[in-house]
Amino acid sequence: MQFTSLNLSKPIMQALESAGYETPTPIQEQAIPIILQRHDVLACAQTGTGKTAAFSLPIIEQLLVKKHEGAYRGPKALILAPTRELAIQIGENIAVYVSKTHLRHTVVFGGVSVVNQIKELRRRPEILIATPGRLLDLINQRELSLQEVRFLVLDEADRMLDMGFIKDIQRVIAMIPANRQTLLFSATMPKEIEKLASDILRNPKHIAVAPVSSTVDTIKQAVYPVAKPDKIDLLAHLVHEEQGGNVLVFSRTKHGADKIVRKLRKAGITGEAIHGNKSQQARQKALKAFKAGTITVLVATDIAARGIDIDKLQLVINYDLPNEPETYVHRIGRTGRAGELGTALSFCDIEECEYLWDICKLIKQQLPMVTDHPYVPKNLAEYEQKPKPVSAMANPNKKRNNKRRRPQRYRAAV
Repeated sequence: MQFTSLNLSKPIMQALESAGYETPTPIQEQAIPIILQRHDVLACAQTGTGKTAAFSLPIIEQLLVKKHEGAYRGPKALILAPTRELAIQIGENIAVYVSKTHLRHTVVFGGVSVVNQIKELRRRPEILIATPGRLLDLINQRELSLQEVRFLVLDEADRMLDMGFIKDIQRVIAMIPANRQTLLFSATMPKEIEKLASDILRNPKHIAVAPVSSTVDTIKQAVYPVAKPDKIDLLAHLVHEEQGGNVLVFSRTKHGADKIVRKLRKAGITGEAIHGNKSQQARQKALKAFKAGTITVLVATDIAARGIDIDKLQLVINYDLPNEPETYVHRIGRTGRAGELGTALSFCDIEECEYLWDICKLIKQQLPMVTDHPYVPKNLAEYEQKPKPVSAMANPNKKRNNKRRRPQRYRAAV
């Protein structure tokens, strides 16, 4: 299928052609016709699948078709995102999609002065992208009304749940007319999200693309067993081997991210950290420098990295394994996007082996271990005493023996 088959207006098609869009992704192919038919949607799609275009293109189409009459009383479409970075990324994409139309859009988020955002709101945007906290702040200041919202999008709803935004979202929804079209996108579907969906969606169409347990086929994955004190030396070694390529590194904590950057600088490697304690200006400056190639390494925490979209990023390194296996899938999805090849390497201290087990269980595959690097731990044999995914996991349809199994060893795949 081509975008020309989706019956989008000429201005949208011109914008897509200018941006080089030709073939819709699976989520776009499924969602766009359904949304154009005015159905509510509950979509399970991980990051990197093209979901921004999947929900924004049909909304733009409907805004173009139905001309607004009367005085402006607020935006017609509201897109809620959990983080500043994701909101900005959505705004950048929508700027492309509306570039050949008369529609206006703006992005509001916390961490920066509200003055310029109020000025943008006074330009009467039809589409508003917002983080929940700043949105409520602007409503409380009487700078914004949601009484005209006809399209509501909740993007990365599971992350908003993790960040404690559900009550804020419920407050926002109470201010929006019930006669609206609601689109909920989430990478995972915990019970809380299912309940939220049942409360706010009307007879939704369900779409599932690339479930969170899957990892992109174009990503080469490997695990490096390494003692915790040697992680920084191993990281410097791998960055030097990358020979100028950009590397996105994930740290579990803000303090850890800053510490990694300081130690890399001592090793002669340029890097910056982005996390919740950094100002929005500092985060955007670091991301811009990383995209431009003026710094080699960007160290990020999970929340700060959500919404980052970096073209042709070839290497992601998990300096710390995440304690939630779903987070691993989100992290490595930063590389191998849009059919490009990518590599995801994970450092594993002996104390993190249980996290590794959970990841392998989720993605239903055993990750190969690299044991020929300069910082292989002396206690490597202990890694082999940890459990690995059972063979039945590779084939979920295979019958399991109900007898209790003895723990198998997580053997290194060389």
